[in-house]
Amino acid sequence: MLRRLSAVKPQQKLQPAARRQRSKASSILLNGSSCRAYFHGTSEPRSESVGWFKLLLAAAGASVTTASLIYTLKQSPPNEKTITKPKYATLENMEKAIAEIQQELGEECISTDDEDLKMHGYSEWSSVNIDRLPVAVAFPESTEQVATIARVCHKHKVPMIPYSGGSSVEGHFSAPFGGVSVDFLNMSKVVAFHPEDMDIVVQPSVSWMALNEDIKESGLFFPVDPGPPAKIGGMIATNCSGTNAVRYGTMKDWVVNLTVVLADGRVIKTRQRPRKSSAGYNLNGLFTGSEGTLGFVTEATLKLARIPEETGVALTTFPTMRDAANAATQIVREGIPVGAVELMDDVQMVVINKMGSTGRVWKEMPTLFFKFSGTKAGVQDNVESVRKIIDQNRGGDLEVEKDKSKQAALWSARKEAFWSMLCMRESGHEAWSTDVAVPISRLPDLVEMSKKDLEKLGLFGSMLGHIGDGNFHETILYDGAKEREQVSKCVHDMVHRAIEMEGTCTGEHGIGLGKKEFMVKEVGEGSLAVMRGIKNALDPFWLMNPGKVFDP
Repeated sequence: MLRRLSAVKPQQKLQPAARRQRSKASSILLNGSSCRAYFHGTSEPRSESVGWFKLLLAAAGASVTTASLIYTLKQSPPNEKTITKPKYATLENMEKAIAEIQQELGEECISTDDEDLKMHGYSEWSSVNIDRLPVAVAFPESTEQVATIARVCHKHKVPMIPYSGGSSVEGHFSAPFGGVSVDFLNMSKVVAFHPEDMDIVVQPSVSWMALNEDIKESGLFFPVDPGPPAKIGGMIATNCSGTNAVRYGTMKDWVVNLTVVLADGRVIKTRQRPRKSSAGYNLNGLFTGSEGTLGFVTEATLKLARIPEETGVALTTFPTMRDAANAATQIVREGIPVGAVELMDDVQMVVINKMGSTGRVWKEMPTLFFKFSGTKAGVQDNVESVRKIIDQNRGGDLEVEKDKSKQAALWSARKEAFWSMLCMRESGHEAWSTDVAVPISRLPDLVEMSKKDLEKLGLFGSMLGHIGDGNFHETILYDGAKEREQVSKCVHDMVHRAIEMEGTCTGEHGIGLGKKEFMVKEVGEGSLAVMRGIKNALDPFWLMNPGKVFDP
């Protein structure tokens, strides 16, 4: 008989109730009527009160019925008539595997509580969900425990699904074949900090925001900044980026080495700790972006950057999305070293105003947000260079803020965008969020066409993105199955256009379940065959996050 997660020692693990209270995105506790952030490894809330936490809780608390939330994904699981599916354990054998894990690691390591299973198999943020849940959730505390879980699951042919921040929007942690969800909640430590080498060793459940808070006194920071809920494990799995990508690149650019547990329980370390190496294959590149299908990252050494001497945040508005996109691409082509160039359309600015969480009223027009960083003289020069390009593209006045507290308030509009959209949903409605990326010369065309399609759709939808590197997002609110087909067509049309422009179906969200169908068109059958060969070599039974990225 599988037992519910039992009591554990204080300050080591979370009780089941606390696990359920934990948002799928971050450790957030409701304290009376106020909302504060609690980061793993601390017993006190951070002093700052950031608006997105309130939005996140409001979004997570939307009243939605289970029937309206869960859809069976047409593309997954694979069609048995055309694809040979791997043979996974029966429910009885899965239970045997779980009992064996409990015997080796302790009963407290495994939960079969219904609420835990639902939290780890369904996401209201995801564009796709399926009608199956994992049969258990494991909470390992070390690489060795993850290896034990993998070894037992491999022996019994039980699927394993990794889980860290839970903020995926493409169904990455869904369990199409049941199995065990491996939640890295209790692996949230900073293992080693080497300020003299500008790197840090962390476990997968470390929050990038908490990490930067903890190391800021050293004068260093980790520059990859996706959504606030993201954790390092998921960031590596999806090769994510964020608003800083135009200057600092994506996750792959900041990984020094990885400790990885393979499907059969073997543990490897991809390389040593120098910032560069020509020794053998680039295994960092293999596992970064593999979405947990080749191995589970249990430890990562990450590069750090110096906190700039001077920073600035600025914004301006434009009459059209094309004007804004033209200005952004011109800034990049002219080599002006901006820290970020972010676009939000008129609808998104309306949403920000309606939510009222930023403390100001915004012009409801296409808006570009900028970050500047460097020396004082350098920042001033870059601001003036950007101002000239804005004027050339029919932009409004450039509002520049150099006071750090006011910068945070200004930038909060961009960081709260997605959560604000989620809060706009009516009861029973869904949100479809997706992203694409194209060469920057094609960005104005795709942005303009996609905006027109959104308007024709007649539903509530917004556009925003990291357009400094050609990446943007759409979020569309719709009424469940009733409007899903037309929303799907709108999204698919945008994705197909992006690929036809030599772009990608996803710049940072990843493939997951939601975008498998575009892989052939984007990379071709030959490249997919190579990927399948790698998958078969490392995971011949397709146990690690099965059903994601591509099918057998």
